[in-house]
Amino acid sequence: MHDDRTLVEARLRRVLDERIRPAVHPESVPLEVAVWHAPGEPVPVAEGLAADVEPVTVGSRWGAPWGTSWFRVTGTVPAEWAGKTVEAILDLGFDENMPGFQCEGLVYRPDGTPVKGLNPRNQWVRIGAPVRGGEEVRLHVEAASNPVVMGPRPFTPTPLGDLETAGRDPQYTLTRMDLAVLDETVWHLVTDLEVLGELMAELPVDSPRRWEILRAVERALDALDLQDVGGTAERARACLADVLAAPAVPSAHRISAVGHAHIDSAWLWPLRETVRKVARTAANMTALLDDEPDFVFAMSQAQQWAWVKEHRPEVWARVKKAVADGRFVPAGGMWVESDTNMPGSEAMARQFVHGKRFFLDEFGVDNDEAWLPDTFGFAAGLPQIIRAAGSRYLLTQKISWSRTNSFPHHTFRWEGIDGTRIYTHFPPVDTYNCSMRGAEIAHAVRNFKDKGAARHSLAPTGWGDGGGGTTREMVAKAARLRDLEGSATVTWETPSAFFAKAEAENPEPPVWVGELYLELHRATLTSQAGTKQGNRRSEHLLREAELWAATAAVRTGFPYPYADLDRIWKTVLLHQFHDILPGSSIAWVHREARATYARIADELNGIVDAAQRALAGEGTVPLLFNAAPHTRAGVPAGGARPAEASGRTTHAGRPDGGHVLDNGLLRIGVDPRGLVDSVLDLATGRETIAPGRTGNLLQLHQDLPNMWDAWDVDEFYRNTVTDLTDADEVTPGDDGASVRIVRTFGGSRVTQLLSLPPGEKCLVVDTEVDWHETEKFLKLAFPLDLHTDRYASETQFGHFFRPTHTNTSWEAAKFEACNHRFVHLQEPDWGVALVNDGTYGHDVTRAVRTDGDGGTTTTVRASLLRAPRFPDPETDQGVHRFRHALVPGASIGDAVREGWRINLPERRLDGAGEVTPLVTVDRDSVVVTAVKLADDDSGDVVVRFHEAHGARARATLTAGFPLAGAEVTDLLERPLADTAPPAVDDGRIAVALRPFELRTLRLKRA
Repeated sequence: MHDDRTLVEARLRRVLDERIRPAVHPESVPLEVAVWHAPGEPVPVAEGLAADVEPVTVGSRWGAPWGTSWFRVTGTVPAEWAGKTVEAILDLGFDENMPGFQCEGLVYRPDGTPVKGLNPRNQWVRIGAPVRGGEEVRLHVEAASNPVVMGPRPFTPTPLGDLETAGRDPQYTLTRMDLAVLDETVWHLVTDLEVLGELMAELPVDSPRRWEILRAVERALDALDLQDVGGTAERARACLADVLAAPAVPSAHRISAVGHAHIDSAWLWPLRETVRKVARTAANMTALLDDEPDFVFAMSQAQQWAWVKEHRPEVWARVKKAVADGRFVPAGGMWVESDTNMPGSEAMARQFVHGKRFFLDEFGVDNDEAWLPDTFGFAAGLPQIIRAAGSRYLLTQKISWSRTNSFPHHTFRWEGIDGTRIYTHFPPVDTYNCSMRGAEIAHAVRNFKDKGAARHSLAPTGWGDGGGGTTREMVAKAARLRDLEGSATVTWETPSAFFAKAEAENPEPPVWVGELYLELHRATLTSQAGTKQGNRRSEHLLREAELWAATAAVRTGFPYPYADLDRIWKTVLLHQFHDILPGSSIAWVHREARATYARIADELNGIVDAAQRALAGEGTVPLLFNAAPHTRAGVPAGGARPAEASGRTTHAGRPDGGHVLDNGLLRIGVDPRGLVDSVLDLATGRETIAPGRTGNLLQLHQDLPNMWDAWDVDEFYRNTVTDLTDADEVTPGDDGASVRIVRTFGGSRVTQLLSLPPGEKCLVVDTEVDWHETEKFLKLAFPLDLHTDRYASETQFGHFFRPTHTNTSWEAAKFEACNHRFVHLQEPDWGVALVNDGTYGHDVTRAVRTDGDGGTTTTVRASLLRAPRFPDPETDQGVHRFRHALVPGASIGDAVREGWRINLPERRLDGAGEVTPLVTVDRDSVVVTAVKLADDDSGDVVVRFHEAHGARARATLTAGFPLAGAEVTDLLERPLADTAPPAVDDGRIAVALRPFELRTLRLKRA
């Protein structure tokens, strides 16, 4: 037989595009259209429905950036269409290739009932099936003219990312507003041919199955009259019936399809638009559930559910019914799909507390899985947190984006820093926007790394990012793929059903230990410094507010601000979403975030001040309040008393024009350029700075990644560097115990203050940068005379070790990494910590000195600022303040303590006398991360703590109030069923912890 394969395949493509798809809606009549353009922000539905509209025609331009237009469409179904299926086709000016990234709409009936969403892949509204003929049609469309921020040339700077700069020019052209007949037979023929054509393209050319499909397709095309597609479509479908009925082979890969719309809570749109995106998608999905009995849809992020409940009660009612039917599934159990690298210990825990509690309260659903398809890597402390929240599984897809190394598993147990293991799945389909295309299904089969041990994988199916969800076309394709020879089988299932099957089939998969590092998007640890500092400050202010309010409530009857703290926590958690905290959203998002963090700080400072005043009482005793988990200046953790004297720091000039600071613990040498050439540990005589090198060195790099500007820093940035060594001023500080340095470069100015606090073994570096650079990367470097093959970075509830060398591609890929409050480097008997009050990105490199002693220089650099131009063309322009401290001679315990100290500055207040702590722990390695009242208003005191040094610990926790008993609980403050209550002896509880073990105690007040 002659090989005519390419001829038939090309014929199929053309006939589908030019004849069959256009015949899906063979008849149409125009609708009448009128519009009202809301003058400002979105209005309530009732106001939009009642607005005075003006006539408008198809072809008209509409939609200023970020505007809202209310279209009213009216018409009459022609009498001659009786008995047919009729739809309204409402094309607002869509580009079918950009679902979720441009204009969208939500359709309402005149009474305000939501019908469904409109987006580029979902332009239809069912009018009747069948119609009687003569029906009057009246629909309202709340249309959002969201601009295309990621345009034809991605990553091009644009003013469209902020309402203040986007302008008012119309963005879209009204394209089609018709009533149309839907020929369902033709629609099914399209799906038949798409499924078979896509499957055929993925099969080997020498596969008999491919040729069987090819001949069936050829027969179907021959059976079709191109001048009467509707009249011959059934005949064409009959030619395909046998190849569509051929069952899958018994060994076929099995895909659990989960209806999905990964909606970024903010990204290339502001938070307020996500509220509407979620409503549009939820309306779409509940409508699809009504039409498709096998379909299941899962939605994560409790915040998004809460938005629907608050802002679209009509949609919420439909959602609640679908949840009760078990088909609209709350997934993930987190408040948002947060970043997991940068959120602090308590914040990461509260993501699960607030997320799971919302689903429990609203639906009685207790999620087993964490659902994070798009998060930019996963911190090594996360498995313990997932388990402590009562969950067992994790799903993500993002690690498939890694550029250097291919992750070796798709199903595995992930082991965290404390030894907790979580059953984890990476969908081999390699997308969280699966559309059931044959290429996606075949890729999942070929890509699946667990062949032989397992045959199940999951496919999140539906348009996401900007929303939309699953379409009827995807559901129709899945139905044909349920049991089809040559393909994986596809079944709609809930996430929990998939994990149950996967774990039963493969109960002992491989184990991966440590962080899940994404070899991409590393610059998200630095972009938008103001957002990151706002997050860090909010986390610590929340700790203070809970601690002092709980202490005051127990001691004085102070009214504990349950509702305020709950609301503020949810706001902070929202802003940890994986495109807000990482700095990868548009300017509007970060402008609002900075204002939100400022309001939060004012409110939390007010709570702290009121609680401390209640505790201090009236008096003139100067009290130092210590919110850190370690004693400071003689003041116990969580208490207040007069501070102990701490010695003094001296300043002296050097003959070369430099400066010397000395506090009896450290002697600091500052050269005439303001660079630190000596940090001498006086107790050991050990020099910290490497010979011939200088610390406090600001380094400036070119920074234009190949793509993903706000997200990425590519390794070649290191190829060019400018050391900022020229100083405009190097003078003694005003206090006589510090050195002030001023530098200018480009359009920017840096002012630094180097200080040596009395009685403290650390060099404090305060850096103020008035930043006006573009596409540059600023780092603060300390070259250390220290030899080590690994270093520690703080993460949630502990720390994690990374190598200082690059033996393998896995290590070399980690050229930019995350830390929380500290990094720590150590030889067996001596170490150094670099602590910070609001930076996350850093790098550590090592080099052997070729001159002098041949020793090793290990350089640690904190990442301060970047200046990408997309999606925010003015990223980080303006004034920023950073505080770092170099701690020589530091053990890991010193690093932990100093990290807390720099983030929880002391507060001073006059009062009547000492305030004793509500709770004390007698061992520094056991760190209390939260002291609060229980969320159920019971008045119980909840204490969360962990072992922070990486060693086993025994300690005694003592309550500073009468105890009636105690319980060990999960993060949601529920007693652990398999754990006996701890013994209480006169208010004391003995505690034994594994390395990095997290524990929550609920203390019942007598």
